[in-house]
Amino acid sequence: MKVIDLTLTVSNKIPTFPGSPQPNFIPWENVKEDGYNLELLFLSSHTGTHMDAPHHFLEKGAKIHEISLKKLVSEAALIKSKKKNNESVTKTDIQKFEKKYGKIDGFSSVIFLTGWQRNLQKKHYFTNNPGLSVSAAKYLASKKISLVGIDSPSIDVGTDSKFSVHQIFAKKGMLIVENLANLDKIKSSKFHLVVLPLKLKNATGSPVRAIAFIE
Repeated sequence: MKVIDLTLTVSNKIPTFPGSPQPNFIPWENVKEDGYNLELLFLSSHTGTHMDAPHHFLEKGAKIHEISLKKLVSEAALIKSKKKNNESVTKTDIQKFEKKYGKIDGFSSVIFLTGWQRNLQKKHYFTNNPGLSVSAAKYLASKKISLVGIDSPSIDVGTDSKFSVHQIFAKKGMLIVENLANLDKIKSSKFHLVVLPLKLKNATGSPVRAIAFIE
């Protein structure tokens, strides 16, 4: 079985969503004076490859510490749909995948490869990103899908200031994983997915370690 890391490395130089702070690693203890090294971390709970809990957009939605482990280890469908600036993954894109590989109802997670990660260091990464159309989001929400992931900074298209797709998924209790990396290394249409957020009390999200297991 092959293991692929789908996670961006968090550093003080990682690009962050507009309005979010840059991560800061603060030296706190050191071997010379204290006998060990230790640092403090200052960062948004939505830094790098991260998970949105429903509470991120829904006042009474589940918080990150309340997420069931059953939703974090799953069979995932990988839908490859290359997109450019502000283009949407459509319901038709999903149905084309289903016609070729079978219904997504059999999966608990659906992951989208748009190719947008190549723009991570560019200024327009967070503003012109591709995302899901409302019709695609509603189609997924009608299925028994627990988690939807994407290799862009938002599940919503960059021009959608209303965060329409976030709203749809939050109301259905669906998890969102953004900023996934290395999806192009997965050659199959399905894989085993593990996405582990920190168990942060009452948080709206968390950085995750996302891993693909390929047969």
